[in-house]
Amino acid sequence: MLRYIIQRLLQLIPILIGISLLTFLMLHLIPGDPVLIFAGDKPMTEERAAEIRHQLGLDRPLWVQYGDYAAHAVRGDLGRGLRSQRPVLDSILEVAPGTTQLTLAALALATILGMTLGILAALARGTWLDTAAMTFAILGVSMPVFYSSLLMILLFSFTLGWLPATGQGGVARLVMPATALGLISAAVLARLVRSGMLAVLRQEYVVTARAKGLAPRVVVLRHALKNALIPTITMLGLQLGALLGGAVVTETIFSRPGVGRLAVEAILSRSFPLGTRPSTRGYAINDD
Repeated sequence: MLRYIIQRLLQLIPILIGISLLTFLMLHLIPGDPVLIFAGDKPMTEERAAEIRHQLGLDRPLWVQYGDYAAHAVRGDLGRGLRSQRPVLDSILEVAPGTTQLTLAALALATILGMTLGILAALARGTWLDTAAMTFAILGVSMPVFYSSLLMILLFSFTLGWLPATGQGGVARLVMPATALGLISAAVLARLVRSGMLAVLRQEYVVTARAKGLAPRVVVLRHALKNALIPTITMLGLQLGALLGGAVVTETIFSRPGVGRLAVEAILSRSFPLGTRPSTRGYAINDD
């Protein structure tokens, strides 16, 4: 068992290298000069821009920049942000609790809603309840996060005025983002639980349990559900990763501080991780 775990962990190394390399190259392929983007409307001569690029190490070949970045990342040094000049790791740790809160809330909502709908649909197979639950599942999978988020803001914030549209803090500001983020996962889990329950309910041990006169609640919860949840638990791990990815869109739409919104802002401003050389520890766009 230990040997198998070690082998699986070693297989992560080329995957992580590939992901970091693709991310690094994609960021550099985005049009625009990060120095000029950061300068904005401030006047800057070509000589000054070239000097700043040299200070930041942006004039070096890409493979040299990636080598420096990877070497520092292995030691836990992710560099400094172009705008904030703060360590990237500190910026991530500062907003990580908000993303964690949003993701866990969305996962809890998806688990409760998805399992409930899946069980009800399986027990009421062929009825209007089954049709309604599966219709919700299809709509949930088909509707993008950004679209459901905008619909919720329009309905619950602008039209009804029940919930605040943006910001972070308190349960009221968490309801809509967590719901919008968790709907897709809830739809996936509902379909998976339904199919698992239908397969288990036809098994002989369930039929035997019913023949013994056990209460339907006991048969469903203690015998059928326990075995039907085996593939669902595996799917929960995959959905957690999907929710973390979906947080990028959700945090941006609802203006919530988080890792996703931080990543979007860094991409838009071409804020490459800095600090790979001592000369990048401090600089100024202008001489004033």
